[in-house]
Amino acid sequence: MATKPGFLSKFPWEDMGNFKYVLFVPFLATVVSGNDDADNWSAHICALAALRYIIAQVFVSLSRVHNITERTKIQDKGISYEQIDREDHWDDYIILQAYAMTAVHHIPSLGFGGFPLYNTAGLWQMLFWHVGPTEFIYYWLHRALHHQFLYSRYHSHHHASFVTEPISGSVHPFMEHIMYTANFAIPFLGPFFQGGASVSMFYIYLLCFDVLNAIGHCNFEFVPRWFMRIPGMKYLIYTPSYHSLHHSRVHANFCLFMPIYDHLFGTVHKTSDTLYEKAITGQAAPKTAPDVVFIGHGTNLVSLFHLPFMLRSFSSRPFEPKWWLAPFWPLCILAMFIMRSFGKVFISDKHRLRSLKMETWCTPAFAIQFFFKSQWNWINSKIEEAILEADAAGVRVLGLGALNKNEALNGGGKLFVDNNPDLTTRVVHGNTLTAAAILKKIPPNVEEVFVTGATSKLGRAISLYLAERGVKVTMLTASVERFQKIRDEASPKAQERIVHASKIQAGANCKDWIVGKFCSKTDQAMAPSGTTFHQFVVPPLQEFRSDCSYTDLPAFELPGDTKYFKTCEMTMERGCVHACHAGAIVHALEGWDFHEVGAIDYSRIDLTWDAAMKHGLVLK
Repeated sequence: MATKPGFLSKFPWEDMGNFKYVLFVPFLATVVSGNDDADNWSAHICALAALRYIIAQVFVSLSRVHNITERTKIQDKGISYEQIDREDHWDDYIILQAYAMTAVHHIPSLGFGGFPLYNTAGLWQMLFWHVGPTEFIYYWLHRALHHQFLYSRYHSHHHASFVTEPISGSVHPFMEHIMYTANFAIPFLGPFFQGGASVSMFYIYLLCFDVLNAIGHCNFEFVPRWFMRIPGMKYLIYTPSYHSLHHSRVHANFCLFMPIYDHLFGTVHKTSDTLYEKAITGQAAPKTAPDVVFIGHGTNLVSLFHLPFMLRSFSSRPFEPKWWLAPFWPLCILAMFIMRSFGKVFISDKHRLRSLKMETWCTPAFAIQFFFKSQWNWINSKIEEAILEADAAGVRVLGLGALNKNEALNGGGKLFVDNNPDLTTRVVHGNTLTAAAILKKIPPNVEEVFVTGATSKLGRAISLYLAERGVKVTMLTASVERFQKIRDEASPKAQERIVHASKIQAGANCKDWIVGKFCSKTDQAMAPSGTTFHQFVVPPLQEFRSDCSYTDLPAFELPGDTKYFKTCEMTMERGCVHACHAGAIVHALEGWDFHEVGAIDYSRIDLTWDAAMKHGLVLK
């Protein structure tokens, strides 16, 4: 909101939330029922709205693909959840303008209708009315909105976005949009009264307007130098860097799309040309290597849409496979095959914790692919390629997330370290902190635990840790050999407390289950009433027992001075990361100079926990 919201700041439908989209229903119903008028007005309104949403999505996706934008980035800062939420109403202007145009269309005495499909003269008239009155009026209106009285009540809402995204250009209070809509109606009304109006002018003007508005609010420069060197072009069209200065310097570069009015009235910022040159050559925000990289992967196929460059609002909240994503399954399957054929590990998002630069990368694979042995060599090759790329760039720590460090796949990352003994980047599975997080949720006075997935990295470390501290540990595994190997690692006294079990029924009298393997409804039924299921199994257990409790997957809330998180790490709450991701961050913060791969050194569990607490991480 603006700092001091003024009269008519809120849109009439703001409190409706997503139910505001029912406002499109009258147009759709008119089309579907066959009751549209001779101009097919409702059909055109629907088509225009759809195209405007597509344009917005294309630019949002483009602006969030780091491999493209980082080459000519303008501002090195990122955006936050607060900005995402504030800009969630970016599309209100589409609804407003649809109804405003329709209201004018239905004024009987005006006769705003009966348009031909195309009129060349009318398009030139439309351009004249835009370049003249509309750009001129906008310039002075915009300057007026920067007067303290109007700025605090209206325009400050827009300027709360210091670093803009393509849709930021349409984020304004209702009153401001009313003024803009009236001004932007001039290029339609002018040709209408001159007899040059046509259907095509609505499409050309509105869609070109949205494209130019999105361009100006991108945080990377892509208008080529040859284009800007055309004589007079710098006066006729702005660039992303030109408008970026308006958001960073505020009292300069007021134009809509044409800087000529800034030049005429002396409001061009003196660094406009310099910033353009720096941005287009990659010097405005030079690319530097991150300190920490964490590599995740897709889970459910529709988790594709949870990537930050897909659906901005959806990705800013914990992942849920929403019903409305079901029709996009064929697209997800196609994407999976495309990534399998041409994909490589890519940058998903960038963050910062104090002076620590962090990036999240993503393996071009979904969870289902990890369960096919035929895919393992390909997956490992992509991960290893990313590790070598990170090493060449100077990354200090690279964390492996979820199935990227599966024991059967690559020995918890050990394969990569063995293959590349000269790595300066430290490869980290982060499971030492994961084990610590699970252990901290177990009551300190517990005397006995039942462990499934007991011979996994986490199961082994947790079992040995608890046994050394006097807890009886029943390890469920079908492999006596693997059980015995783990038991032999313990001290003689601890060995007496480690018991083998081959059937789930062995946990029938234990009220603390540590679950690292899928546990069906029948399996869970074996636990006594009041049992707590402490889990590290992925995906999390389905909670069948109302008389039992289930802990969440181990995760940490990052310190308050963590910046630029705008998406959620899959099912994690905002500002939270999986424990293994937190483990990689702690590894970098502590400056530890060793790889954390393979088996967990359970003697370091307490040390790792203390380090996480020292740096302000909070267990969730």
